[in-house]
Amino acid sequence: MSTAIQLASVRAGTPRGRWIVGAMALGSGIVFLDGTVVNVALPSIARDLGADLAALQWTFTAYLLTLGSLLVLGGSIGDVFGRRRAFLIGLAVFTGASVACGLAPSVGWLIGFRAVQGIGGALLIPESLAIISATFAPEDRGSAIGSWSGLAAVSAAIGPFLGGFLIDSVSWRLIFLINVPLAVAAAVIVSRHVPETRDPDASGRLDYLGAAVATLGLAGVVFALIEGPERGFSSPIIVAFGIAGVVFLALFPFVERRASAPMAPLEIFRRRQFVGANVTTLCVYGALGGAFVFVMLELQSVMGYTALESGAAFAPMTLLLLTLSSRMGRLADRIGPRIPMTVGPIVAAGGFALLTRLGPGANYLPDVLPGVVTFGMGMSITVAPLTAAVLAAIEDRRAGVASAINNAVSRIAGLLAVALMPLAAGMAGSGAGDALEVGFPRVMWIAAGLCFAGGVVAFATVSEHMRVEITAHPSPHYACHAAELAERPVEASA
Repeated sequence: MSTAIQLASVRAGTPRGRWIVGAMALGSGIVFLDGTVVNVALPSIARDLGADLAALQWTFTAYLLTLGSLLVLGGSIGDVFGRRRAFLIGLAVFTGASVACGLAPSVGWLIGFRAVQGIGGALLIPESLAIISATFAPEDRGSAIGSWSGLAAVSAAIGPFLGGFLIDSVSWRLIFLINVPLAVAAAVIVSRHVPETRDPDASGRLDYLGAAVATLGLAGVVFALIEGPERGFSSPIIVAFGIAGVVFLALFPFVERRASAPMAPLEIFRRRQFVGANVTTLCVYGALGGAFVFVMLELQSVMGYTALESGAAFAPMTLLLLTLSSRMGRLADRIGPRIPMTVGPIVAAGGFALLTRLGPGANYLPDVLPGVVTFGMGMSITVAPLTAAVLAAIEDRRAGVASAINNAVSRIAGLLAVALMPLAAGMAGSGAGDALEVGFPRVMWIAAGLCFAGGVVAFATVSEHMRVEITAHPSPHYACHAAELAERPVEASA
């Protein structure tokens, strides 16, 4: 099939345009779905596989470790070798790992293939946006990305409902196996309707060393934090992993400085606003990713919610983000992003403070809903201005890199928070039930403190005057998102 005539000329609303958007939404949607539904399944996984708190932490963090570390590299692989090809490989890896997770005979097996899932996700997310931008006509890209965003948001919204229903009705294993028909449908559509594209300006050199150093550094630090309370922080293996992790992370900037095509160009970190926006992301998304793991455990293990009920408990947050993020973007476009990026995280902090009331005897309407709504309002105020602050801090030609780095930061934030929060709250080393009884309110206060700190950082670093791109966000777990993010040069392949 010849593809040159299709390149950057597809119109929104046409049959081919709908096929492309649908395929990209299916592919990235299973990643968003996985990001929300696994939290709901953690109590069932603990019961079925005999997992303790540390094992549940690994079930969550193994996925974020590879996803966050490889996200930037995943986009570069598509630019060099072909985005369509990279997308299909990502689908195959993610789907195969999902099947292995669904059939996992032990928690160790599950953790290992969760890490493989993250590798697939690191290809799927950046290629989805890049393919849409490369195939649609420039005047229709915003509309196409908006459609992709809305469809992906549906997967994030229905994920907890669908996951809860499958867990309660059959087994937690189905939340992984459900990815198979979705991925097969996406692969068939991509094979028939999506042309291949590349970045003709890409050097062909990929920063594999930088990705490996970042992954090993994070893995060493996270291993020490999660396993330290059980094995003892003076244990030789904990000391070795901790020191190795710190050394690898310290080496990362030196590796990037010497790389011919670094995945994280160090010069963009000289921009005060770019650093500030990413620190805000680290704080807010760390609070989000870390706290929600323990909220789901609290709802099911302590308050007696079913998986479906606990998934439905946070539906108001997703609905608020879908309905208000564009409106808050318009407000930020008038007054600048600094005030919304300050107020939003502080409001979100209030939501976590309200969730400290969760416990035995707590009821949904007076105790759960106010915290969920308050946090949802805070995130709705924050997300569009955050995108603007990241993009405005650097030149247009590096918008894709800036977006990828910010999204990697959001994943790494959740990874570090899940590893650190139990330790900081005095929960580490205990069984899941005992740990929740001791430390759940402390985890919520830590999350509130992180969000508040994010607002303070934004106030100190973000400019008052810049254009804010008005877009709906597909998921509360997806950070920087705008129509310009993937507008790179493209080249067709037959």
